Amino acid sequence: MLATAVNRNCCQLLPAHYLYHMHTVIRKAISGDMPFIHALVKQLAEYEQSLESVITTPEMYRQDFADHRFDAFVAVQENEIVGMALYYWAYSTWRGKYIWLEDFIVREDLRGAGIGKSLFDTVIEESRRLDAAQFKWQVLDWNTPAIRFYEKYNSEYQKGWLTYRITLQ
Repeated sequence: MLATAVNRNCCQLLPAHYLYHMHTVIRKAISGDMPFIHALVKQLAEYEQSLESVITTPEMYRQDFADHRFDAFVAVQENEIVGMALYYWAYSTWRGKYIWLEDFIVREDLRGAGIGKSLFDTVIEESRRLDAAQFKWQVLDWNTPAIRFYEKYNSEYQKGWLTYRITLQ
């Protein structure tokens, strides 16, 4: 996607993320953001080849957000939500309270511009501010771009642990 603005130095169009990244605002989500967060989650599910697994609705998000079941940060450009990080509290019997990052996504056409780093850093800082013992997340084993991103943080891959689930709904 090319922006309509022109670079004054060389008179050629610049990719949108070069023009807009400096104007990205990271802020706490509000109830009115839930439809946009839900839409980003659906984009992520499509990328992960699991769109049919998404059974949540924006209204469910609004209710669960109002009930403080999760919190989120959003990345906003020109009054449009272009990324989000959704997280909640969990508890480790060995380490105590921690933050679990459930989903983290930046709109595909804006990836690589530093927006994801700003969002991720914000959640890390929030985890520290809230005195969380750790900050955890999962990544699909085939999602090489995400794995490379997380490796830049000297994060610990928990080899040997397998995640299981029972789907109830």
